[in-house]
Amino acid sequence: MGEFVHLEIDESNKVGTIRLDRPPVNALNFQVFREIGEAAEAATADARVGAVVVWGGPKIFAAGADVKQLSTASYQDMAGFAQLLHAGVSKLAAIPKVVIAAINGYALGGGCEIALCADFRVAADNAQIGVPEILLGIIPGAGGTQRLPRIVGVSKAKEMIYSGRFYRASECQEFGLVDAVYPADEVYRKAVEMAAAYSRGPLQAIRAAKTAIDHGIQVDLANGLAIEQQAFAALFATEDQKLGMSTFFEKGPGKAVFTGR
Repeated sequence: MGEFVHLEIDESNKVGTIRLDRPPVNALNFQVFREIGEAAEAATADARVGAVVVWGGPKIFAAGADVKQLSTASYQDMAGFAQLLHAGVSKLAAIPKVVIAAINGYALGGGCEIALCADFRVAADNAQIGVPEILLGIIPGAGGTQRLPRIVGVSKAKEMIYSGRFYRASECQEFGLVDAVYPADEVYRKAVEMAAAYSRGPLQAIRAAKTAIDHGIQVDLANGLAIEQQAFAALFATEDQKLGMSTFFEKGPGKAVFTGR
């Protein structure tokens, strides 16, 4: 895969790990964002991957943008970079499979914005999460002003963005940014276990549910319901729907072995 971002696949549980690996703190430069997009495309296309974990390693998720690189950038540079980083994280958010961010250490700035692209976030009990761009005289530029309020609400998102404060994992769990908190040495394992529980599920139905939720929340109720209606009906053309319903009658609920087709 890339120099700083790798897709590691465990075929035994169909979990793919998008691993951020730019020591010492996974600082996010132009190349890292491009490689995140490439890894996301690979995870989307690979049939061996049923669910995805995004992880920065046992010590740190990502400490934010490479400020040294940003400090010398011009407006013209950043106009192009903004497109690049949005393209990278948007591909991550668009993976049509369950995506879980496993957060050890710091998830700050762009690191937090990467985690926001996941369906779920699990964090270490000593993790710190925040969007401190305001302290540099800028704002989040990888989707933070849009994805954060959709997850935690407008008021809390404004508090986080305006203050630039670092939040403990336990605080983030209280206001819904983090879904579960574990001891640091258990975070990745717990995230993989969580992903594995989804990886052998009805992947077409999961794709449809994710599309309906993520697209529906961006439009009014009538259009959201239309998105749901189309996604719901389309599932009756899938093999998994036939398997799920026939198995229900033969063996009861929850016994189907899905094919992902």
